[in-house]
Amino acid sequence: MGRRLENPRFARAYLRLAPQADRRGVGEHRDRLLAGLTGVVCEIGAGQGLNFARYPASVTRVVAVEPEPTLRVEAARLARSAPVPVAVASADAAALPLADGSCDAVVASLVLCSVDSQPAVLAEVHRVLRPGGVLAFYEHVRSGWAIVAALEDLAAPLWSRLAGGCHPNRDTERAVTAAGFTLEALERFGYSPGGLVPPTAHVIGRASRA
Repeated sequence: MGRRLENPRFARAYLRLAPQADRRGVGEHRDRLLAGLTGVVCEIGAGQGLNFARYPASVTRVVAVEPEPTLRVEAARLARSAPVPVAVASADAAALPLADGSCDAVVASLVLCSVDSQPAVLAEVHRVLRPGGVLAFYEHVRSGWAIVAALEDLAAPLWSRLAGGCHPNRDTERAVTAAGFTLEALERFGYSPGGLVPPTAHVIGRASRA
Protein backbone atom coordinates (compact mmCIF):
# COMPACT_ATOMS: atom_id res chain seq x y z
CA MET A 1 0.00 0.00 0.00
CA GLY A 2 0.96 3.64 0.18
CA ARG A 3 3.05 5.75 2.50
CA ARG A 4 1.71 4.68 5.89
CA LEU A 5 4.70 5.07 8.14
CA GLU A 6 3.71 3.94 11.65
CA ASN A 7 -0.05 3.70 11.14
CA PRO A 8 -0.82 0.51 13.07
CA ARG A 9 -4.55 1.14 13.46
CA PHE A 10 -5.12 1.39 9.73
CA ALA A 11 -2.68 -1.48 9.07
CA ARG A 12 -4.57 -3.83 11.40
CA ALA A 13 -7.85 -2.94 9.68
CA TYR A 14 -6.29 -3.49 6.28
CA LEU A 15 -4.94 -6.89 7.30
CA ARG A 16 -8.52 -7.92 8.05
CA LEU A 17 -10.34 -6.26 5.14
CA ALA A 18 -8.00 -6.87 2.20
CA PRO A 19 -8.39 -10.69 2.13
CA GLN A 20 -12.18 -10.22 2.21
CA ALA A 21 -11.92 -7.89 -0.78
CA ASP A 22 -9.78 -10.47 -2.60
CA ARG A 23 -12.58 -13.02 -2.20
CA ARG A 24 -15.05 -10.48 -3.60
CA GLY A 25 -13.22 -9.89 -6.87
CA VAL A 26 -9.98 -8.10 -6.08
CA GLY A 27 -8.03 -11.36 -6.28
CA GLU A 28 -9.11 -11.78 -9.89
CA HIS A 29 -8.08 -8.18 -10.55
CA ARG A 30 -4.63 -8.97 -9.12
CA ASP A 31 -4.31 -11.93 -11.50
CA ARG A 32 -5.06 -9.69 -14.49
CA LEU A 33 -2.60 -7.10 -13.23
CA LEU A 34 0.31 -9.55 -12.93
CA ALA A 35 -0.32 -11.79 -15.95
CA GLY A 36 2.59 -11.90 -18.39
CA LEU A 37 5.17 -10.07 -16.26
CA THR A 38 8.75 -11.28 -16.63
CA GLY A 39 12.18 -10.79 -15.11
CA VAL A 40 12.95 -8.59 -12.12
CA VAL A 41 9.94 -6.83 -10.62
CA CYS A 42 9.70 -4.08 -8.03
CA GLU A 43 6.37 -3.94 -6.24
CA ILE A 44 5.77 -0.61 -4.52
CA GLY A 45 3.53 -0.42 -1.47
CA ALA A 46 3.23 -4.20 -1.26
CA GLY A 47 1.04 -4.12 1.85
CA GLN A 48 0.86 -7.55 3.49
CA GLY A 49 1.94 -9.27 0.28
CA LEU A 50 -1.32 -10.48 -1.23
CA ASN A 51 0.15 -10.29 -4.72
CA PHE A 52 3.08 -12.59 -3.94
CA ALA A 53 1.28 -15.91 -4.50
CA ARG A 54 -0.04 -14.69 -7.85
CA TYR A 55 3.22 -13.83 -9.64
CA PRO A 56 3.78 -15.96 -12.77
CA ALA A 57 6.79 -18.27 -13.01
CA SER A 58 8.27 -15.97 -15.69
CA VAL A 59 9.15 -13.50 -12.90
CA THR A 60 12.66 -14.23 -11.62
CA ARG A 61 12.70 -11.98 -8.55
CA VAL A 62 10.44 -9.50 -6.74
CA VAL A 63 11.68 -6.61 -4.61
CA ALA A 64 8.66 -5.65 -2.53
CA VAL A 65 8.77 -2.24 -0.87
CA GLU A 66 6.50 -1.52 2.12
CA PRO A 67 7.10 1.30 4.63
CA GLU A 68 4.44 0.37 7.22
CA PRO A 69 5.95 -1.97 9.88
CA THR A 70 2.82 -4.00 10.71
CA LEU A 71 2.11 -4.76 7.06
CA ARG A 72 5.77 -5.41 6.34
CA VAL A 73 5.96 -8.16 8.98
CA GLU A 74 3.06 -10.00 7.34
CA ALA A 75 4.56 -9.43 3.89
CA ALA A 76 7.82 -11.03 5.01
CA ARG A 77 5.87 -14.06 6.26
CA LEU A 78 3.99 -14.48 2.97
CA ALA A 79 7.19 -13.97 0.99
CA ARG A 80 8.57 -17.21 2.41
CA SER A 81 5.84 -19.26 0.69
CA ALA A 82 5.69 -17.31 -2.59
CA PRO A 83 6.24 -19.27 -5.83
CA VAL A 84 8.95 -16.81 -6.92
CA PRO A 85 11.80 -15.26 -4.88
CA VAL A 86 10.53 -12.21 -2.98
CA ALA A 87 12.67 -9.81 -0.92
CA VAL A 88 10.73 -7.41 1.31
CA ALA A 89 12.34 -4.01 1.92
CA SER A 90 11.55 -1.12 4.26
CA ALA A 91 11.48 1.93 2.02
CA ASP A 92 9.24 4.63 0.65
CA ALA A 93 8.03 4.46 -2.95
CA ALA A 94 9.50 7.92 -3.56
CA ALA A 95 13.00 6.68 -2.65
CA LEU A 96 13.39 3.16 -3.99
CA PRO A 97 16.52 1.22 -2.92
CA LEU A 98 17.27 0.10 -6.48
CA ALA A 99 19.73 1.09 -9.18
CA ASP A 100 18.77 2.97 -12.32
CA GLY A 101 17.32 0.69 -15.00
CA SER A 102 17.49 -2.40 -12.78
CA CYS A 103 13.88 -3.60 -13.16
CA ASP A 104 11.93 -5.17 -15.99
CA ALA A 105 8.62 -4.18 -14.41
CA VAL A 106 7.17 -2.17 -11.55
CA VAL A 107 3.85 -3.12 -9.98
CA ALA A 108 1.59 -0.58 -8.28
CA SER A 109 -1.46 -2.23 -6.74
CA LEU A 110 -3.90 0.04 -4.89
CA VAL A 111 -1.06 2.30 -3.80
CA LEU A 112 -0.89 5.38 -6.08
CA CYS A 113 -4.05 6.63 -4.39
CA SER A 114 -2.23 7.01 -1.10
CA VAL A 115 1.31 8.16 -1.85
CA ASP A 116 2.15 11.73 -0.85
CA SER A 117 3.15 12.71 -4.39
CA GLN A 118 2.26 10.76 -7.50
CA PRO A 119 4.81 12.67 -9.64
CA ALA A 120 7.64 11.89 -7.20
CA VAL A 121 6.77 8.18 -7.01
CA LEU A 122 6.30 7.86 -10.77
CA ALA A 123 9.64 9.57 -11.34
CA GLU A 124 11.26 6.89 -9.16
CA VAL A 125 9.41 4.17 -11.05
CA HIS A 126 10.69 5.66 -14.32
CA ARG A 127 14.23 5.74 -12.92
CA VAL A 128 14.41 2.07 -11.84
CA LEU A 129 12.79 0.67 -15.00
CA ARG A 130 14.98 -0.33 -17.92
CA PRO A 131 14.13 1.25 -21.29
CA GLY A 132 11.05 -0.57 -22.53
CA GLY A 133 10.22 -1.73 -19.00
CA VAL A 134 6.61 -2.00 -17.87
CA LEU A 135 4.58 -0.23 -15.22
CA ALA A 136 1.61 -2.43 -14.31
CA PHE A 137 -0.96 -0.59 -12.21
CA TYR A 138 -4.29 -1.41 -10.57
CA GLU A 139 -5.93 1.55 -8.88
CA HIS A 140 -9.21 3.12 -7.90
CA VAL A 141 -9.48 6.50 -9.58
CA ARG A 142 -11.54 9.64 -9.97
CA SER A 143 -15.01 9.00 -11.38
CA GLY A 144 -15.77 9.92 -14.95
CA TRP A 145 -19.16 11.21 -13.83
CA ALA A 146 -18.96 14.92 -12.94
CA ILE A 147 -21.39 14.75 -10.00
CA VAL A 148 -19.68 11.72 -8.46
CA ALA A 149 -16.26 13.27 -9.00
CA ALA A 150 -17.40 16.43 -7.21
CA LEU A 151 -18.55 14.32 -4.27
CA GLU A 152 -15.18 12.56 -4.22
CA ASP A 153 -13.48 15.96 -4.10
CA LEU A 154 -15.58 16.92 -1.09
CA ALA A 155 -14.94 13.63 0.70
CA ALA A 156 -11.20 13.45 -0.05
CA PRO A 157 -9.81 15.38 2.98
CA LEU A 158 -11.74 13.38 5.57
CA TRP A 159 -11.40 10.08 3.74
CA SER A 160 -7.64 10.57 3.46
CA ARG A 161 -7.33 10.98 7.24
CA LEU A 162 -9.45 7.90 7.93
CA ALA A 163 -8.03 5.61 5.25
CA GLY A 164 -4.27 5.78 5.56
CA GLY A 165 -3.73 8.68 3.17
CA CYS A 166 -5.98 7.33 0.41
CA HIS A 167 -7.35 9.91 -2.05
CA PRO A 168 -10.54 8.83 -3.85
CA ASN A 169 -10.27 11.46 -6.57
CA ARG A 170 -6.89 11.02 -8.25
CA ASP A 171 -6.56 10.96 -12.05
CA THR A 172 -3.89 8.27 -12.13
CA GLU A 173 -4.03 7.71 -15.88
CA ARG A 174 -3.11 11.35 -16.48
CA ALA A 175 -0.36 11.20 -13.85
CA VAL A 176 1.20 8.14 -15.51
CA THR A 177 1.34 9.74 -18.95
CA ALA A 178 2.57 13.05 -17.49
CA ALA A 179 5.48 11.14 -15.92
CA GLY A 180 6.76 10.15 -19.35
CA PHE A 181 5.19 6.72 -19.77
CA THR A 182 3.45 5.47 -22.90
CA LEU A 183 0.08 3.97 -22.07
CA GLU A 184 -0.18 0.57 -23.76
CA ALA A 185 -3.46 -0.72 -22.31
CA LEU A 186 -6.12 0.51 -19.92
CA GLU A 187 -9.24 -1.22 -18.65
CA ARG A 188 -11.70 0.94 -16.74
CA PHE A 189 -14.45 -0.67 -14.66
CA GLY A 190 -16.60 -0.20 -11.59
CA TYR A 191 -16.02 -2.28 -8.47
CA SER A 192 -18.00 -2.62 -5.25
CA PRO A 193 -16.86 -4.73 -2.29
CA GLY A 194 -20.49 -5.77 -1.81
CA GLY A 195 -23.50 -4.91 0.26
CA LEU A 196 -24.87 -1.41 -0.16
CA VAL A 197 -21.51 0.10 -1.15
CA PRO A 198 -21.82 1.74 -4.60
CA PRO A 199 -19.21 0.79 -7.23
CA THR A 200 -16.28 3.12 -7.67
CA ALA A 201 -14.10 3.66 -10.74
CA HIS A 202 -11.06 1.38 -11.05
CA VAL A 203 -8.42 0.85 -13.71
CA ILE A 204 -5.97 -1.89 -14.62
CA GLY A 205 -3.29 -0.62 -16.95
CA ARG A 206 0.09 -1.19 -18.58
CA ALA A 207 2.48 1.58 -19.52
CA SER A 208 5.99 1.42 -20.92
CA ARG A 209 9.11 3.45 -20.25
CA ALA A 210 10.38 4.99 -23.46
